[in-house]
Amino acid sequence: MKKSSVLIAGGGSTYTPAIVNMLIANLDRFPIRKLKFYDIDGERQKITADACAIILKENAPEIEFLATTDPETAYTDVDIVMAHIRVGGLPMRGLDEKISLKHGLVGQETCGPGGIAYGMRSIGGMIDNIDYMDKYSPDAWMLNYSNPASIVAEACRVLRPKSKVINICDMPIGLEDRMSKMIGLPSRKDMIVRYFGLNHFGWWTHITDKEGNDLKPAIMKHIAEKGYVVDESEYAYDNRESWKYSHMKARDLVRIMPEYIPNTYLKYYLFPDDEVSHADPEYTRADEVIDGREKSVFSACREIAAKGTAKDSLIRKDNHATFIVDLACALTTNTKERMLLIVENKGAISNFPSDAMVEIPCLVGKDGYEPLAVGKIPTFQKGLMEEQVAVEKLVVEAWVEGSYLKLWQALTLSKTVPGANKAKEVLDDLITANKGYWPELR
Repeated sequence: MKKSSVLIAGGGSTYTPAIVNMLIANLDRFPIRKLKFYDIDGERQKITADACAIILKENAPEIEFLATTDPETAYTDVDIVMAHIRVGGLPMRGLDEKISLKHGLVGQETCGPGGIAYGMRSIGGMIDNIDYMDKYSPDAWMLNYSNPASIVAEACRVLRPKSKVINICDMPIGLEDRMSKMIGLPSRKDMIVRYFGLNHFGWWTHITDKEGNDLKPAIMKHIAEKGYVVDESEYAYDNRESWKYSHMKARDLVRIMPEYIPNTYLKYYLFPDDEVSHADPEYTRADEVIDGREKSVFSACREIAAKGTAKDSLIRKDNHATFIVDLACALTTNTKERMLLIVENKGAISNFPSDAMVEIPCLVGKDGYEPLAVGKIPTFQKGLMEEQVAVEKLVVEAWVEGSYLKLWQALTLSKTVPGANKAKEVLDDLITANKGYWPELR
């Protein structure tokens, strides 16, 4: 079996060490000859890289390892790029959330004004990384799971339509993991699903087991009673109480949309007033991550580096992230695995715009992906999606054209913002906060 050279773009992410452990655990089906980290923040990346060098030495010494801030070094001789970049880091995420909440609006990483602000920061960084790949390793595939995925995917479609980029998100994977536990299945892979929507904005229409038995009624019953909560104890660490609220909120989602199983992020669009009233404008999800996952992961990394060993380390493999290996395997070994990807519609949803970036099941092989037909979707879901797609397209147009007006229109059109006046107020504050990250708007 061919061994791949893999680059993790965003090597300083708190998710990176767990992903490395996950890659090591799956070497039998996705063998690796070289692993590289790339990040523009060399100091932050050194924390994860020093630990991961030891993890690799102890568990997979045959893998060549390198961490760099130089794009040519990073992207030369690469087969697979795993991209999870965060332009501006967690401090800018915190500003996105707090500025939105200051104006009485949803403060969230990928939804509403915060998601738009993050999207405006992400486009340039994403395009830079695609260009590095195209220049130094033109035969490589980029597996992009950087947020906000819908805006990033639309930017890729518009600005780099011929590049070998596959946009994917872990959120449906995580929710499917929960569904399998609800009904006592060993794995989400024991389910066959049908899904349609946009990233962080979709619905499961059918779920069966491999024998064709309908699992959807039992899952819907659980969600109607307990949301996506399966084990209450999981929220007792790393400041995860807000996740419990998110998972419980799904109970309200199925009341307004009882025909399909919803993605939890729909709560930001359908119940924005509840989300704002429940949020703390002084301590947001970004603060939770900084005080929780970031502190624990970086502490564990520093301990590994100080001890010179990863034995008894608290860093584990990220089973949740096996979808990344699944996708890499499908591309390199032509497995034709069925996966949810963010792709150009091109008629897959028959009553939806062809050029919309939708999240739907696809078959993945060595030549890329093949979207599966969804057919017609109902009026309610279609209307919600059309509005949100327009928002995402306006954001990308605003970035390309440097248009203040189009970004104002995007915010005004967002279901999370009540009107044009409020949209302008939050936009002006976001422009000030994002100076140096956004293109100049005229």
